[in-house]
Amino acid sequence: MKNHIYLDNAATTRPAPNVIETVVQCLENIYGNPSSVHRLGVEAEKVVARAREAVARILKADPKEIIFTSGGSESNNLAIKGSAYSLANRGKHIITTSIEHASVYSVCQDLEEDGFTVTYLPVNEQGIVKVEELEKALREDTILVTIMHVNNETGAVQPLEEIAKIIKKARGDKKLPVWHVDAVQTLGKLPLNPKKLGINFVSLSAHKAHGPKGTGALYIADGTTVRPQISGGGQERGIRSGTENVPAIAGFGAAVSNIKDIKQDSRHMAALRELLVEGILENIPGTRLNGPPPGSQHAAPHIANISFAGVRGEVLLHYLEGEGIYVSTGSACSSRKESEHRVLRSMGLKEEEMEGAIRFSFSTQNTEEEVKTVIKKLKESVKELRSFG
Repeated sequence: MKNHIYLDNAATTRPAPNVIETVVQCLENIYGNPSSVHRLGVEAEKVVARAREAVARILKADPKEIIFTSGGSESNNLAIKGSAYSLANRGKHIITTSIEHASVYSVCQDLEEDGFTVTYLPVNEQGIVKVEELEKALREDTILVTIMHVNNETGAVQPLEEIAKIIKKARGDKKLPVWHVDAVQTLGKLPLNPKKLGINFVSLSAHKAHGPKGTGALYIADGTTVRPQISGGGQERGIRSGTENVPAIAGFGAAVSNIKDIKQDSRHMAALRELLVEGILENIPGTRLNGPPPGSQHAAPHIANISFAGVRGEVLLHYLEGEGIYVSTGSACSSRKESEHRVLRSMGLKEEEMEGAIRFSFSTQNTEEEVKTVIKKLKESVKELRSFG
């Protein structure tokens, strides 16, 4: 029985019971190599195929457009490096934003060292990309645009439909630039139809949607070229070599199959987010929301980033941990690095506001009662910590 309150779901989610059961069953019984031609291999291949169909359904895609990877970071690397290097003879200009996940931002910096030119688009005070800046940044030699859907630190939802119109206009008949979307924080929270929007690449990660860690997927639109980043056995249509992680992929398929009604799940999490945000801002002085307000079309339903004046975020995090409440100070992939404030700095926050920021992130498993308890404990903790200052 759960004896704590877990509000760090943007970092990772608790695996669903049927996901755990599926993974264990594969480890025990379906242990053949999917590339083997005997019965055990064929059984494993069928498991991978079913999972591929499940992931494809959630994106309204064709199963052949889904490539399994080790997670969101690899999917981002494969999409960005794979497309940049395959298109380098047609141009070397890439457009991204100042708020991307480290596995996008750092890759773009690496490509700059390899002779590519990268434009980093600014965002407004709510963390929303300025689409007019995208239009101005596009050039004849622009080969790739990589803009995330949901920001992992603030929950700011980027205007993909507006971006789609700008990219479509820029492409004309040349099919460039190609477009990559990091949708790791989208899965199970918001619907996404890449074909409808003209997106070439979409990155997903299983463990953000109650699946196992160590597996993810990359949607590659039919007809899009990409240079493999791992060579070898020719698995995943030769795009991502390496023996498939069958148990984790099966768990990914089970997790995606659990997503029945995204709109209903989204409403549940959005209601919890609104309760938390309003409860904190109204009951704890010296607080501010970093990101879109409740009810905004640009607010993801599951992430709220809030600054507490006069309190260090890391200290408050451990204080709450002592009460059995788990939150974070930012991206789990950069929370121990100096770069952790890059996103908030891009939004114009002051140093004290960045230092006092806490990220709360929900799943469908969270309840209203838990949120009320968190507000109460936060009020007590912040008051006590401020008294020490």
